[in-house]
Amino acid sequence: MEIRFQTKEESNKQQQEDFLKLSKTERFYSFLRLSERVSRFPVKNKEDRNKDNFLIVIKSS
Repeated sequence: MEIRFQTKEESNKQQQEDFLKLSKTERFYSFLRLSERVSRFPVKNKEDRNKDNFLIVIKSS
């Protein structure tokens, strides 16, 4: 593990350069991994989408 002391701008530039060095396929998979991690990120206020909905059931004869 390497520890670097740099500004936020330098860090962002380095991340961008590293990302652009990847092939298109590797970039895509990197994006998918990031999406997966973000989807598992805990959130404080979960919205209940079905809170104000109601269900109409029509029974067939």
